[in-house]
Amino acid sequence: MKKKVKLKGHLKAYLQTALVLGVILAFVNIGIYFLDERSGMCVSGFLLVYLIVIGVLRYRNKSVIMNELIDFATQYGQIQRKLLRELELPHILMDEIGRIIWTNESFEQIIHKDKGYKKPVSSVFPAVTKEKLIFEETAEMELSFEEREYILKMKKISLNDVFDRSNLVDSEGVESFLIAGYLFDETALKHALLEIDDQSLAVGMLYIDNYEEALDSVEDVRRSLLIALIERKINRCIAAVDGIARKTEKDKYLILMRKKSLMSLRESRFELLEDVKTVNVGNEMAVTISIGVGVDAPTYNQNCEFARTAIDLALGRGGDQAVVKSPDSIVYYGGKSQQMEKSTRVKARVKANALQEIMTSKDKVLIMGHRLADADAFGAAVGISCIARALERKPHIVINDITSSVKPLTELFRDRNVYEEDFIIGSSEALEIADNSTVLVVVDVNKPSITECPELIKTCKTVVVLDHHRQGSEVIENATLSYVEPYASSTCEMVAEVLQYIAGTVKVRNNEADCMYSGIMVDTNNYTAKTGVRTFEAAAFLRRCGADVTRVRKMFRDGALEYKAKAEAVRNAEIYKNAYAMSICPAEDLESPTEVGAQAANELLGINGIKASFVATEYNGKIYISARSIDEVNVQIIMERLGGGGHLNIAGAQLMDTTPERALFVVKETVNRMIEEGAI
Repeated sequence: MKKKVKLKGHLKAYLQTALVLGVILAFVNIGIYFLDERSGMCVSGFLLVYLIVIGVLRYRNKSVIMNELIDFATQYGQIQRKLLRELELPHILMDEIGRIIWTNESFEQIIHKDKGYKKPVSSVFPAVTKEKLIFEETAEMELSFEEREYILKMKKISLNDVFDRSNLVDSEGVESFLIAGYLFDETALKHALLEIDDQSLAVGMLYIDNYEEALDSVEDVRRSLLIALIERKINRCIAAVDGIARKTEKDKYLILMRKKSLMSLRESRFELLEDVKTVNVGNEMAVTISIGVGVDAPTYNQNCEFARTAIDLALGRGGDQAVVKSPDSIVYYGGKSQQMEKSTRVKARVKANALQEIMTSKDKVLIMGHRLADADAFGAAVGISCIARALERKPHIVINDITSSVKPLTELFRDRNVYEEDFIIGSSEALEIADNSTVLVVVDVNKPSITECPELIKTCKTVVVLDHHRQGSEVIENATLSYVEPYASSTCEMVAEVLQYIAGTVKVRNNEADCMYSGIMVDTNNYTAKTGVRTFEAAAFLRRCGADVTRVRKMFRDGALEYKAKAEAVRNAEIYKNAYAMSICPAEDLESPTEVGAQAANELLGINGIKASFVATEYNGKIYISARSIDEVNVQIIMERLGGGGHLNIAGAQLMDTTPERALFVVKETVNRMIEEGAI
């Protein structure tokens, strides 16, 4: 049965107005009959003619009106469609799986496709995947197409509403939809924002690391020439990138530049660091500089603070490097040379006086090193306990796990007639002791997350840090006193120097001198690595205090299992790129496999042509990587990529949820990437 087309809405009401008026006139006609019969008959005749005319017109003109309405709607739809086709805003209509159904001319001009292109939108914009088309109501995403930047805004159009309004299709149970997309060209805006960002201020600070030492190594008549050449190198390099360098002190410069200029320096990996070293007018010592830059801060003042933090990091890591600090990251450049040992002990004396004042103002002293304490950490802690005892303060050394590397040393303090039972305590006991009248001395570590008890740093208000490792991004903040010297061979060397400047006579017992002496001996690999004049002076001081080389050597002899494990690691070593020795140290039945792994890494450096060695060891569910080098490769920056740190030639890292084989693969990938970047 053919359905009739019915009108509705205002148009239907308008066309029925004549009939409604006819009905009203009929009621009026009835009323007139009660007043005058002849008048009523006249009105009835008029009403009859009126209804006949209206009926005929309605019957004859209905199809005409409907045709004209359809024609108008068609013309209106065509006009609307034409306007949408010619709209300047690029518009696209897609089905629910991303296939193009319809596009307007602006969109076709952008994608260079003809009308009727029906392929998936991902064929034009690969970034618009099916996963990106899954959203609730609206979504937007950034697109790059033919060197222009766009924002694609998408909106779901439910087909249920369309079907309901059309009365043509039963939409019950239908959940289909279309996706309408609009492209907004953001190229000009992004270029403007990028230009504004490029013009933002970057503040830098440049320090000459060894100014006094370099001048002392050259003849008096050439000193002014050396200074002039250094200054010329600095000014020319900064001016080449449209920056300004102004000397603030004899060995310090303030640098102002645009962020775009900083990008040029970063692309060249701060070649100024190496360029300054070429200045030679007869000076025996190459000049090195440190650079700290602050960028992307919301204010100029904060950029300056970033620069100050960056230069402190550069100096704390040994100098000869550039550090760029932004709100989100810290990036290091350079740091390929060993820091020169300072001949003056003024700094050690100043730090000793400050440490004495701090300890005197407190009642209790807690001393803490890093997790899995080694001989250097324990020896330094023992040295600090000697200072506390001389100042009549009770010391406590915090150690949770006594490994085989420090067990022979801790056995020296079992005499309860000399040392109290709480001389060595655990973290829980230390947290109970800690209060406002306690000073916490952190030795041989400046990274809070790897200390024996990180909570102790937050509990104690007064914290002192003594360390010889290069600083990284994570440091102990708000330390009352920080004495970090990367040039020192060990923390025990630093503590031995501090001991000599404490007011009064600090009595160091034989066993305590043995502990500090062993710390120096282990960290210098029997005085073959990173050993300077001050190292031997500290060792001589400890010898005068009663340290015995024979006793120390006997304490650190390897057991048979340890010796075999070390030999196995050396035997199975892989030589990667003819320069990097990599191996896995077996950990079965070993009490302290990490120490054996470190010893194996040292042994591998004895192979001719090896620039660096990496040994992976599994211990307590973690993979410990020991990295060693002599002078050609900075293993610290390699280990920092893996979340670790250390020195230029002695470093390490800890990896979770992996295997030794996988850890060495990660090391290889890191080395490859850094070689490509020119970082090593």
